Amino acid sequence: MISGDGQEGSGRRRLGQLEVRAVGLGCMNLSHVYHPLPSEADAEALLRGALELGVDHFDTAALYGAGANEELVGRVLSPHRDSFTLASKCGMTITDGKRVIDGSPAAIRATAEQALRSLRTDVIDLYYLHRVDPQVPIEESVGALADLVRDGLVREIGLSEVSATTIRRAHAVHPLAAVQNEYSLWTRNPELGSLAACAELGIALVAFSPLARGVLTPTPPDLASLPAADLRHSMPRFQGVAYQENLATVARLANVAANAGCTLPQLAIAWLLAQGDHIIAIPGTRSVEHLREDLAAAEVTLSPETFARAGELLNEHTVAGPRYGPAAAADIDTEAFPEAG
Repeated sequence: MISGDGQEGSGRRRLGQLEVRAVGLGCMNLSHVYHPLPSEADAEALLRGALELGVDHFDTAALYGAGANEELVGRVLSPHRDSFTLASKCGMTITDGKRVIDGSPAAIRATAEQALRSLRTDVIDLYYLHRVDPQVPIEESVGALADLVRDGLVREIGLSEVSATTIRRAHAVHPLAAVQNEYSLWTRNPELGSLAACAELGIALVAFSPLARGVLTPTPPDLASLPAADLRHSMPRFQGVAYQENLATVARLANVAANAGCTLPQLAIAWLLAQGDHIIAIPGTRSVEHLREDLAAAEVTLSPETFARAGELLNEHTVAGPRYGPAAAADIDTEAFPEAG
């Protein structure tokens, strides 16, 4: 059952010294990797609709659309800057059409200064290191982020796709407000360490892809109809027999949601939020109605038995295929489950 309309009373969760609703908006899919991309008009309408629904936490990055997403967010949302928390990321950009990971202090400073211009703001509320640069000690990258805080350009800092070990090393240099890792019913990697480390240190775990890149919805991606540029073509869980097995599992999960009186996306987000009061979900969508549905998940009241059943159906043992292919997996620092075989 759902209590309320999802617009108020959904509880506040901490991001360092900031507070936001339990469900925010990830803006990546308005400009990046999920194809076909929406038109500028549709992307702008989604952001305006999010504001009208009371979204108070928007997440973007320098990487997304090679800067186009920050430009979009800045253009549409800057007139309302006082009404929301703004998060962006550095350390991974696109240069000459190629993704570049650079966590050096010079790159972090330059990316932040460009982000401030693109986002049309004097300060970024939460600024993440998007990926750990293996060529730069994490302490050095975090020191550069701390300098941005000292200079008043950033309020809080965080890391993305990192392990518990890295979290502890970074937090010792400067307090982290958030760690943004992928977490959902079908991606349980934070349960290997980062989730507990964040709880212990008072850090928010901001979960990206809480709906499994569109799979935990009534209309999961049809890979045959997606352009070749779509990121999911490269992901093992979306390929061949593995994807068919995953869709069969998700169909059973949808029955659990229906029996509980909520939608599948609401079950997935409600399950996620129930794993700890330091967890914040940032689903992405191109539909205002889907966003309304996602926000209402924070108001869903489900039994422990329903959550347990959902977790039993879809978890690290029942999902087919690894999260990333070898090349992408090499760029992340998060703990990984051993591959079956």
